[in-house]
Amino acid sequence: MSRRMVCVADFEEYANKKLSRVHKEVICTGADQCQTLQENIEAFKRLRIRPRVLRDVSRRDLSTTLLGEKVDFPVGVSSTALQGLAWPDGDICAARAIAQLHTCMIVNMYANNSVEEISAASPGGLKWFQLYIMPDRPFTQRLVRRAELAGYKALVVTVDAPVPGKRYPNLRSRFQRPPHLRIPNFQGIQSSAAPSKDKQNLVCGPYPLDRSLSWKDIDWLSSITNLPIILKGILTAEDAGRALEHPGVKGILVSNHGGRQLDGVPATIEVLPEIVAAVGERLEVYLDGGVRTGTDVLKALALGARAVFVARPAIWGLAYNGEDGVAEVLKILRNELDLAMALSGCRCLAEIKRPLVVGEEYYSKL
Repeated sequence: MSRRMVCVADFEEYANKKLSRVHKEVICTGADQCQTLQENIEAFKRLRIRPRVLRDVSRRDLSTTLLGEKVDFPVGVSSTALQGLAWPDGDICAARAIAQLHTCMIVNMYANNSVEEISAASPGGLKWFQLYIMPDRPFTQRLVRRAELAGYKALVVTVDAPVPGKRYPNLRSRFQRPPHLRIPNFQGIQSSAAPSKDKQNLVCGPYPLDRSLSWKDIDWLSSITNLPIILKGILTAEDAGRALEHPGVKGILVSNHGGRQLDGVPATIEVLPEIVAAVGERLEVYLDGGVRTGTDVLKALALGARAVFVARPAIWGLAYNGEDGVAEVLKILRNELDLAMALSGCRCLAEIKRPLVVGEEYYSKL
């Protein structure tokens, strides 16, 4: 750890050297030819910032609220399974970093620590719980209740995974979850719900996904909880518009599963504007996928995201130095956003508006 880490790419380079090939593939691979995985990153580079000057940026405020809960800056940790591959008790370490920096973490259903353990180990941090609605509905209801009692403030329902995507490296290596990595949130799931082979999550274990999931199941979930629901995985204005018809839904996380489900879908930053336009002020909109720099954060906020979430960068931070590594990654993104705001003439997040960012074609037409 003698090298000074100055950007997220430094942590990626370190993690690529430290992690085993198989574990690195599990964490970082995408579906099929990884077109979407790469586009998530490249699409940010095609956007240009139009800075304003002489704006007195001597003081800047990066704070905001997420569903009414204050955070110090609009970058959180997104849902990631099997963080224990990168660092022992990785989920707890990431949650502690979040609490330390007063932002938000989406705790994965396939975490290697239970919802209760993560909450108890990271008091004060804003935590949302990522949920797959399982075929075993009584189990799903019990798990929701556990999240409520443990103090989670929202449910982030993954809606883009009726079946797992095809990830070539995972299939070639026939990866199996190491036995020391437990998945305690699945305690009590009915064995009668054992999946057929094509329903399995090949990375996390033999837990079934529900191929029949539909909008009526979102209404069912609303009927059993008072927690706000955020839909993770919406990529079209049409589906964003349908979300408005379901009162329990309070937010949308624009996500393509990190390029791990359907390859060839757009980058999340590309579809963000149409989703924001479809829902207006009626739902909060967040984004994950491809965020690597503070200017990426600035661009997403300008296009209408209330906050962004990072997944792989947090894993790279874990691989580097556990809780402190995650905190360091987040501090870099926070500080880079602060710098980008100062250099573009924005004193608070409300001043990061749509005209600040344009596509490459804007200048080609001048």
